[in-house]
Parts: sequence; C-alpha cells; structure tokens
Amino acid sequence: MNKFISIALFLIILSNTAALAQKKAESDEVAQDTLKSIDIDPLTPAKAAFYSAVIPGLGQVYNKRYWKVPLVYGAIGTSLYFYLDSNKKYHQFRDEYKRRLEGKPSAEYDYLDDSRLISAQKFYQRNRDLSSLFVVGFYVLNIIDANVDAALMQFNVDDRLSIKPTIYQNNLNYKTNVGLNLSYNF
Repeated sequence: MNKFISIALFLIILSNTAALAQKKAESDEVAQDTLKSIDIDPLTPAKAAFYSAVIPGLGQVYNKRYWKVPLVYGAIGTSLYFYLDSNKKYHQFRDEYKRRLEGKPSAEYDYLDDSRLISAQKFYQRNRDLSSLFVVGFYVLNIIDANVDAALMQFNVDDRLSIKPTIYQNNLNYKTNVGLNLSYNF
C-alpha cells in the first residue's frame, strides 16, 4: 500500500511538473509574441522630414502615403499661382502710377485716378505677401506632416487595445450615465 501511494504521489508530481513546464513554454511563446514587434527605427521621422524638405511630397512617398502628394502639390501650387498673379498685377499698377508721375500715362488705365492706382497697388501687394506666407506655410506643413506620419507609423496599434464608450443606468437614482471603458487584453 505504501508503495502504491508513493507511485501515485510520484505520478501526480510528474504530471504537475509537466503541466508547469507546458504553461511556462506557452508563457514564453506569449512573451516572445508580445515582444515580437516591428523594429523601431528612430531615424525614420528625420528621414521623412529631410526628404520632404528637399522635394515637397517625397516624405509622403517615403511613408507610402501616396494620396497626400497631390494635396501637397495642390496647396503649394495654388498658393504659388496666386503669389505670381498678385505680383504681376502689383507691378502693372505700380508701373502705371510711376508713368503718371513722369507725365506719360498709358491708355490702358486711364479710367483710374491716382488714388485708385495706389489702393490697387496696396491690395495686390497685400495679396502677394499673404500668398508668400501660404507657400512657406504649406511647405513647412508638408515637412511636419511627413515627420509626424513617420513617427506615428511606429506606434503599436493592436486589436487588444480598445476604448468602448458605454451608457449605463445608475442604480441609486435610475438616471443614465455615460462612461468610458479603457481596456488592454494580455
């Protein structure tokens, strides 16, 4: 009988050891699975920003966000068009005003008096300056977008992360409450 109990005890310990070893192997696989992630390259955002600084839109191509390239060129191109158009009209009105001061007015702007020529110069000069700010602003925004997009691509966004807004009824006064449940599943 004593021999039977010792054999049973030995088998129980052996089975528990095997079960523990199996659980440890499974936990190692889970640990390796959670550690197995995309390699993070800290220079990726800097590369994307540099590429966008050299050629606008190249950082978006580097990030494989091809749909943003027409937006970049559309924004910078439109602002550049309005800059060039306002600059041309500003110089036309300025040259006409200078001709009038010299006593050689042209027939093209004879319907405008001097005050209208000065106000047209100021209007187109202001539009030209604003357009130049937009060109520079969209260029800088292009660089910032490439940098931020490259940095955000390295974040772990997984199905195990979730935020679920819930509406529940309070048991004390039976009014509805709004809650936010943030969960992370291991």
